Amino acid sequence: MEKKIVFCVSNDLNNDQRMIRICSSLSAEGYKVALVGRLLPRSLSVSEKNYEQIRLPCFFTRGKIFYLEFNLKLFFFLMRRKTDAICAVDLDTILPVFLASKFRNKICIYDAHEYFTEVPEVVRRPLVKKLWEALASAVVPKIKHCYTVGFSLANEMTRRYNVEFEVIRNVSGRKKANVGISVPHVKQPFLLYQGAVNEGRGLHLAIEAMRYIEGYTLVLAGEGDLLKELQTLCKDMGLDDKVQFLGKISPEQLSVLTPQAALGIHLLENKGLSYYYSLANRTFDYMEAGVPALHPDFPEYRILIKNYAIGTLLKSYDPEQIAAQIVKMLSDRKYYDFMKSECERAFVEFCWENEEQKLIELYRQFFSGKGH
Repeated sequence: MEKKIVFCVSNDLNNDQRMIRICSSLSAEGYKVALVGRLLPRSLSVSEKNYEQIRLPCFFTRGKIFYLEFNLKLFFFLMRRKTDAICAVDLDTILPVFLASKFRNKICIYDAHEYFTEVPEVVRRPLVKKLWEALASAVVPKIKHCYTVGFSLANEMTRRYNVEFEVIRNVSGRKKANVGISVPHVKQPFLLYQGAVNEGRGLHLAIEAMRYIEGYTLVLAGEGDLLKELQTLCKDMGLDDKVQFLGKISPEQLSVLTPQAALGIHLLENKGLSYYYSLANRTFDYMEAGVPALHPDFPEYRILIKNYAIGTLLKSYDPEQIAAQIVKMLSDRKYYDFMKSECERAFVEFCWENEEQKLIELYRQFFSGKGH
């Protein structure tokens, strides 16, 4: 009999590439997989996948009341759903998953995409941080089956919660040719940032750096809390013609757009341990597309770039210095071509086709009772 797994997220499913990869791989392996998220007012229809996709409608869309409403709806959904295992993806779904798995005697799994209590939006709000930390300290040590996205984060969480975290990296898969996929028109040549437009991503610095860079457009592909603020910044600085906001585009469109970029932009700021220990999926998306990138000088990126010169480490958070580093990366054509070849070499190791074998073995252990 095929084993059933329910994965729980708080997003609307469409652009969560990590969960698309995980659910697709486990479904192809023979598990009956369902991915549960929320339905937003502006949610697009989900594209067809080889697993079930369920979105719970919520009246509230943000803040404490949203989390209360969504967690209650998720708990009652999980109490009714036929399944063998339930996976909480990040801390904001862990309580209903943990309680439902305990009440129903199901396998409970925790997939930490980030260090939730250390993201900037939480770190700068002491009371909110204490509440999330209390929840994590109460629940995470009681879950046997845990994994996260990188070794630095796994070591920190293992130390913090006294339960061993395995690693399933957030790497890209080999893309199929997306023939016929249309993408928004962008002004060539361009520098690309892809991902959430949120606090701590260094996007205001990237925009300010464009004052010192000629001949290139900065393209931001994504949505988030800072979108309007950054658009206003561009207007105030007279950079409307040098910065282009694409908003949210599909993973298929990104796979066409990214290889066209001259350089990937990844300027995470040290605003919490989640970012400091991160190994973001855009790192591997740039790598897979053969696009050299500018990365933060944090532990995981130091190790990666020491072994594979897929880009350079950020030397300064001063916009003028950022611009100088970008110009140098683009103007040294010999080293630029070397970085592109290093992207190709690194992707032989850091691809989903390798990582999914670890995922499949990990879930085999979870269901056999051999997990930690």
